[in-house]
Amino acid sequence: MGLVFGGAFAVAAIVLSTLVFPFWNLIREDVYEEVVILTNDDGVCYVETMDAIPKIIENCNLKPGDTTTVKFGRGLAWAKIIES
Repeated sequence: MGLVFGGAFAVAAIVLSTLVFPFWNLIREDVYEEVVILTNDDGVCYVETMDAIPKIIENCNLKPGDTTTVKFGRGLAWAKIIES
């Protein structure tokens, strides 16, 4: 009886958690955007994107004013240089 109750509880918890916080919210859409490097602080660049969330790019060797294409997850503050 306890095993049936535990299994039913587990299934109910999975269903409710999927309805409240859907799994696909964990998988963010990749966005590609051409941006201008605002600053380079010892290899960490900062750019502004159309979503108004400043992006941080680590291991960056570009200079302020350089134009590049970056990839980032929608709603995240981290980006990666794709093309410079």
